[in-house]
Amino acid sequence: MSAPRTGRSAGGARDAERAYRAVLTLSDVEPAVRINALLEAAGLATEMVSPLDDIRAVLRRGHPDVVILTGALLDPHNLSLVRHLSWDGVPAVGLTDVSDPQTTARLREAGYARLYPKPIVPEEVADGVRRLLERRRLQEATGLIGESEAIQEVLVKVEQIAPVTSTVLIDGESGTGKELVARAIHRLSPRRGKPFIAVNVGALPETLLESELFGHEKGAFTGAAERRLGRFELADGGTLFLDEIGEIPPATQVKLLRVLEEREVTRLGAAQPIEVDVRVVAATNRPLREHVMEGTFRADLFYRLDVLRIYLPPLRERRSDIPLLVRRFVAEYAARHDRPFHGIAADAMALLVDYPWPGNVRELRNLIESMVVLAPGREIRPEDLPRHLREGSEVAGARLLPVAVGPMVRDGERAQGRELEFIVRSLLELKLQVEELRRRLDEERAAQRASREIAAPSEVPLVGVAPAVAAIEARETAPPPNVVTISPGMTMAEIERLAIEAALRETGGNRRRAAELLGIGERTLYRKLHEYQLPESATSE
Repeated sequence: MSAPRTGRSAGGARDAERAYRAVLTLSDVEPAVRINALLEAAGLATEMVSPLDDIRAVLRRGHPDVVILTGALLDPHNLSLVRHLSWDGVPAVGLTDVSDPQTTARLREAGYARLYPKPIVPEEVADGVRRLLERRRLQEATGLIGESEAIQEVLVKVEQIAPVTSTVLIDGESGTGKELVARAIHRLSPRRGKPFIAVNVGALPETLLESELFGHEKGAFTGAAERRLGRFELADGGTLFLDEIGEIPPATQVKLLRVLEEREVTRLGAAQPIEVDVRVVAATNRPLREHVMEGTFRADLFYRLDVLRIYLPPLRERRSDIPLLVRRFVAEYAARHDRPFHGIAADAMALLVDYPWPGNVRELRNLIESMVVLAPGREIRPEDLPRHLREGSEVAGARLLPVAVGPMVRDGERAQGRELEFIVRSLLELKLQVEELRRRLDEERAAQRASREIAAPSEVPLVGVAPAVAAIEARETAPPPNVVTISPGMTMAEIERLAIEAALRETGGNRRRAAELLGIGERTLYRKLHEYQLPESATSE
């Protein structure tokens, strides 16, 4: 069997790892025969099945890559088959006699990946199937699953970027799959036969980072008992993935820039540089351009890394992909743990789609694994889901409330622990400030009421003066512009937003001074401005 002629891999070689197989039903013979001929001409292995045959028996002989149903799409037998195929990740293409929106929506909900209304244009269907399989090839190479426009743009960019040697910057929140994309770029590139080395920059202490990246000679520093090759040397000829590049210290930034410019590395304690041929792919979950404006990240290094960029959208921006991801993870973990899975009810799936997923795909994957392992032997219903999913983002936001921080073992876990402790401490300090502010406001209002009761004449009415008195009282009772007004029932997030806005007003928009006033770091303030969608155009000086 030959590979489909649906294009070449990004490395320039034909994707010949395996042939693609299509199964067509003969409910409508004429278009089926023509489509079959076009697919065979494109290099697909095809098989046509009569409506009298048991298509499930045909599928058991070999796992197809696409199934094309040429009629009876609403038949209960076919609907059950398509649902089964969708859970297995096999796209189903339907040729339908009915094109009204309600029927189309029902067929889409059942799991049909593509629908073509009759009269059929066989060339259009064959071309659509080829594109479907080309996307499947990219998804298999990247591990990025989805039908959304956002994820399709990522797949196209990966294929465009892979053949060249330019540096790549992957931008996306934690858990979106940045390392998957980096590995896909390597796998589809001419360097795929060479090493792929991944380094989490944020997990390494500053004292060890340079040694890890550039290597060291024996005796270069205390404890250097022997020569050690750095990650650049180990990745020679291949790809070096630098995760959390925004955490790299300023001193190491200078040396990294030199390596990228000169294509040579000098081990610690060595005199002579060593030439290396390494493609660097970096990733960040923080706005590097703003770090450049802050002065915490070198502009020349940023522009050297930001030659080609890929933005990975968070899961909440591609909710239509969640059912596909759920099915893929269910199939994966059911096979890995040898556990039968009886499916997810529609209302439970709706909860998964509506949840904001702050941990993105990583959080979804972990949840699905726990559901597969702990499945109660029946279809998963809403009550089987964790409480924070059932009750929505309000409970999810409560994760920022004080919690016990367990002992940390690895450097990366220590960093996460310190960050969590900082969040808890900041919230507690904010709560104390809010309580103090509330107390002062109560005292001021009580004093104003007492002064008005003493000063106001009670025997002689001042006709015509009442409006002026009311205006004065209104000015006296209104809080000053730099005071945050707290109302009962406000959430901690709302209070935090008010405090940030007040601090920016107090400092005239100076973010650095506002951060000092709030008792938080400037980077944290930047993240909060982005989180609460506050203006970020204020000065930092």
